[in-house]
Amino acid sequence: MTKQILTKHEPTVNLQSAIEHGLNEEEYGRIKKILGRTPTFTELGIFSVMWSEHCSYKNSIALLKTLPRTGSRLLVGAGEENAGLVDIGDDLAVAFKIESHNHPSAVEPYQGAATGVGGIMRDIFTMGARPIASLNSLRFGSLEDPRTRYLFDGVVRGIGDYGNSFGVPTVAGEVYFDESYQDNPLVNAMAVGLVKKDRFISATAKGKGNPVMIVGSSTGRDGIHGATFASEEISEKSESKRPSVQVGDPFTEKLLLEASLEIIRNDWLIGIQDMGAAGISCSTSEMCAKGKSGMKINLDKVPLREKGMTAYEIMLSESQERMLCVVKKGFEDQVKKIFEKWDLNCEIIGEVTDDGILHISYEDELKAKIPAFELVLGGGAPVYYREFKRPNYMDKFRKFNFAELPEPGNIQEAFLKVFSSPNIVSKKWVYEQYDSMVRTNTVVGPGCDSAVIYIKDTNKALAVKTDCNSRYVYLNPKEGAKIAVAESARNIVCSGGIPLAITNCLNFGNPYKPEIYWQFKEAIEGMGEACRFFDTPVTGGNVSFYNESPNTAVYPTPTIGMVGLIEDLKHITTSFFKNNGNLIYILGENFEEMGGSEYLKIIHKKVAGDSPKINLKKEKLLHDSLLESIGKGLINSAHDISEGGIVCALSECCVMNEEQFIGAEVNISVKTRNDFTYFSESQSRVIVSINPNNREEFEKLLKTKKQPFTLIGKTGGNILKLNDDISLHVDTLGDIYFNTISRIMNV
Repeated sequence: MTKQILTKHEPTVNLQSAIEHGLNEEEYGRIKKILGRTPTFTELGIFSVMWSEHCSYKNSIALLKTLPRTGSRLLVGAGEENAGLVDIGDDLAVAFKIESHNHPSAVEPYQGAATGVGGIMRDIFTMGARPIASLNSLRFGSLEDPRTRYLFDGVVRGIGDYGNSFGVPTVAGEVYFDESYQDNPLVNAMAVGLVKKDRFISATAKGKGNPVMIVGSSTGRDGIHGATFASEEISEKSESKRPSVQVGDPFTEKLLLEASLEIIRNDWLIGIQDMGAAGISCSTSEMCAKGKSGMKINLDKVPLREKGMTAYEIMLSESQERMLCVVKKGFEDQVKKIFEKWDLNCEIIGEVTDDGILHISYEDELKAKIPAFELVLGGGAPVYYREFKRPNYMDKFRKFNFAELPEPGNIQEAFLKVFSSPNIVSKKWVYEQYDSMVRTNTVVGPGCDSAVIYIKDTNKALAVKTDCNSRYVYLNPKEGAKIAVAESARNIVCSGGIPLAITNCLNFGNPYKPEIYWQFKEAIEGMGEACRFFDTPVTGGNVSFYNESPNTAVYPTPTIGMVGLIEDLKHITTSFFKNNGNLIYILGENFEEMGGSEYLKIIHKKVAGDSPKINLKKEKLLHDSLLESIGKGLINSAHDISEGGIVCALSECCVMNEEQFIGAEVNISVKTRNDFTYFSESQSRVIVSINPNNREEFEKLLKTKKQPFTLIGKTGGNILKLNDDISLHVDTLGDIYFNTISRIMNV
């Protein structure tokens, strides 16, 4: 019988052991004050993971709270539950979230990426939502490097194998390559699900005496201290942290999905939470804090797959495919029968209390006794405001004189080099490894501006997208983050959708470095400004700091995951040219902005200047003009102009549809230099094609709305001809676009 805190079978705790757990002296003193004594070793482990950056957001939460968290369609906002929830009508809501699995993927790319997918799926179905789509945002070093190719291959296989086996389509994403990610790749996974508005369930624990159950897989030693591993820089020692990388089982996860949704439908639960980062420590403490309750947990009841595990190891294990359920008293047997039917563990490991204390016992000893509220984000976890300083490199970049750049002797050769960049060409080699059509809801899969998922039994669809140009954010964090939001929204609109809300994955370096924290602060401000302007509130997401190695920090990468609603299936629009003889227009203006451009990097080997500017009013006008034109049936295709400028976007429109390449003859007025005009990455621009019969009505609509536009040419034939500078067969362009990465990966 447990009576008092006993530590005779655990190591002694002191300041040094706290520091080894990633805590500082101030935090250790705070823990002793909360407990009124020295913590046990198990308690120290619990505090270390719960107060890690990964779980507590201690260096970011103060700034995150400045982001817009309300909106007319928002049902569940940031920090309220496992994922955000947005009303899409017809008594339905969409649940979605994005999270990082960067550090695990750096040392074990296959399992790191696979378990990232598994974890984000559980965040969706613990809301009671059935996952319908998976997305990702991936960043790697140069593909010329063999280790980069190894990481790239492992991550893509991990995402594909897990998603394909689990049975959810991977429908969209982005892949970028830059030397800043050489040591520290970024693997951000996003999931989207649907739920009836009155069927979603909370991650809460309340009701004294209600049983607490652990369900799913057995608990092992994999993933111990995964949360703290994710809260430190990558180094040579990181390879030794392979035990901190979890091992995923998508087939078990599929069983867990069906069992969880069944017990939720039957209304037998008070709450349910995924055991992700920090495992049992996180799920117990967060559910208690949310319900203003406590728990008594007996770890002897936890199904284990390894012998001799300690309380410390059980509490910190991040073994995958596990959930914590608080069951309505009296329904224990019904819940057990469901999980037995699906051949999954289901054990009562404790009960809810009303004292606010988390009691953890094991082998007749009380191993931990902690006020649950003191462990969590928004409770007793530390909140820091870090020192910030504008980086010196920005002044140097601002002084860069673009006029001194030599003009290319052959603009067509320069174009072919830029168009062949792994950042521009199709990521077909990647998405061919993903099943994008499972469940038969995918209307538009990988490759277009955004993916489109049909909502069964309605006339609606969802448009989904991930986006961020990290070079822009590096050069101008505030403007770059605004552009990331704006481009995500533009991609949704080009597909015929109304942007609803975002989730974000904020990938930065060490927040204790003032220059890094300044980047983070500025990016948050820019993101908030854009989201407020577009009425796309932030529903949640993830902050991933410490993405750096002794060599370099990654470019600041605030990845945006956006969901939009297509209210009528006939409004679904794709990116590529459809017919010969269509008129081609550019909506928007070209300001010959070359800072951070793909042209500057590929041709001149430089990252310099300022990011392009973004005028949010002009961007919103573009969205309104596009949506009205699409709604009136005037547009056959719409594709935004981004990396590589107008010439690369035109080429994509010609060849993006592998079943039918279509050429185009285009004339564009050159402002100062043809390379600046063709490769400019000015924002708020879209290429559209229309039937000539719609010309009068289309141009009248644009003039009425005061939307700038230019008629630049006509589709047809098998040649892309741009002024007198470029003339290339579409088969040549198609081969470059679809086969470049596969040729590199098959070296």
